[in-house]
Amino acid sequence: MSTSLAPYDAVLLLSFGGPEGPDDVLPFLRNVTAGRGIPDERLVEVGEHYQHFGGRSPINDQNRALLAALRAELAGRGLDVPVAWGNRNWAPYVTDALRELHDAGARRVLTLVTSAFASYSGCRQYREDIAAALIALEAEGRELVVDKVRPYFNEPGFVEANSAALVAAYERLGVAPGPQAPVVFVTHSIPTTMEVASGVRTTASYSGQHLDVAAVVAGAARERLGAPVPWELAYCSRSGSPLTPWTEPDVNRTLRALALDGVEHVVLAPIGFVSDHMEVIYDLDTEARETADELGMRMERAATAGIHPTFVAGLADLLLERAGTERGEAPARPAAGALGSWHDVCPADCCRLRAGLDSGVPAAAQQPTA
Repeated sequence: MSTSLAPYDAVLLLSFGGPEGPDDVLPFLRNVTAGRGIPDERLVEVGEHYQHFGGRSPINDQNRALLAALRAELAGRGLDVPVAWGNRNWAPYVTDALRELHDAGARRVLTLVTSAFASYSGCRQYREDIAAALIALEAEGRELVVDKVRPYFNEPGFVEANSAALVAAYERLGVAPGPQAPVVFVTHSIPTTMEVASGVRTTASYSGQHLDVAAVVAGAARERLGAPVPWELAYCSRSGSPLTPWTEPDVNRTLRALALDGVEHVVLAPIGFVSDHMEVIYDLDTEARETADELGMRMERAATAGIHPTFVAGLADLLLERAGTERGEAPARPAAGALGSWHDVCPADCCRLRAGLDSGVPAAAQQPTA
C-alpha cells in the first residue's frame, strides 16, 4: 500500500462528544436532542446516567487516546500530516477543528468518524454536521474540501480487535463457549424507520451489517478457542417515545430469555461500539450486569476495539486506501465477511433518517443529485 496521503493534507478524527463535568451534562444533552422538542425534565432523567459517573463521559478521554495512537501509527509510517479531533455535540466542535486546520494551511481534509457502521446516526448525520461546518467556514472566507473514509465495520483490523477481545473474555470467564455459555453481541438500538432506510442504497441494513460481522468475529474466535461460539445480536440504549418502534431485542430481555433456557454463563460483546463510552459502561457494565446478577448468571463483558494495535493500523490503512483512490490508483479494499467493502462516496439518498424522505439538510461527502 502507498505511503502517501496526497491529495489530503490533514486528517480529522470526528466523534460524538460528551460532557467533561456535571455542569456540562444538560447543555450537552440539549445539543444532542436539538430540534426534537424534548423537555429539560426528561433530559435531566437521562443525565442521571452521566451523573452516575461524576457527570463525565469517558468518550473524550478515549478519543484523546485514539488520536494519540493514530498520530503515532501514521508517524511510524513516515506520514507527517496534521491529525485533528472534532465532535458533533461538544467541544472541540467540528467547525472549530476544521477552522484550525484551515488556518494551519490545510485545504483538503480526510475524515475518520468513530462509528464503524452505516446508518443515519452512524454516517449521514456526521456528514450533515460537516456540511454545516463548511457552510459556516465559507461565510468566513475559508474554503475546504472534506471527504470521509468508508464505513469500516468489516475492516479486518476492527474484526481482529473484536475477535481477540471475545477470546480474552471467554478466558476470563473460565468457561468454554457453548450452548450454556453463549455470546451476545450488542449494538445501539435505532428506530426501525432508520433501520429500513439504512438498507435502501446498500448491500445490507444496519442490523444486517452487524449480523454479518458478528458471524465473522464468532468464527474467528472459534478457531482460537477450539469450540463453536453460539451467538445472537441484541440492542441497548433505546430512547424516545415508547410508541416509536426501535430495533430489538433489548439486551436485558435477551439475558432473561437465556436464563429461562438454563444458561448460567454469558459474554456480552459490544461489537457496535468503537470504544467504552456511556452506552457501554452504563447500559452494559451497570444495567445489564445488574440483570445478570439478578438472574444468577455469570457475565463477562468483552472489550471494545479502543486502541487495539490492529484496529489503529486498520484505520491508517483506510486513510491510505482512500488517498490512493483519489489519486486514481486501485488500492486493495479488504473486507471480512460476505458484504464486501462499502462505497467511498455515499449516494445522495443513502442512510436517510427515513426511507424516501429528503430532510433537505445538506450532507457532505456524497454524490451530487441528478
